Amino acid sequence: MNNTQEPLPRTPLHLEVSFKRNYARKETVGTLKNISLSGAFLELCNHDLRVREKINLTFVVAERERKITAEIVWSNSVGTGVKFIPHNNRDVQIIDDLIYYVETKRMGHRGIYDGILKKVS
Repeated sequence: MNNTQEPLPRTPLHLEVSFKRNYARKETVGTLKNISLSGAFLELCNHDLRVREKINLTFVVAERERKITAEIVWSNSVGTGVKFIPHNNRDVQIIDDLIYYVETKRMGHRGIYDGILKKVS
């Protein structure tokens, strides 16, 4: 992870995700619009998420459900900026896999990567 204040390069994407606040039972749906190893922009309307609030994100990559914890770092009427809170190396790998998956899909190598991801998981 990046230990400086310098933002990491962002990869644009359009990925529907669901998330729950740590204390909530109800899931909410939003869209990840860009992502880096340190965080992402989560687009969602009519939300009441607050800075420093923790959420549990769930998304699907290569037909496999993935989960990661994140913290809200800023919020506006269009969505929120989230910082990933990896608990172990597997969490970091999930984020890295998603970035690689998006970039590979853009280059037309989705089938190759789907096979690799299924074997690794």
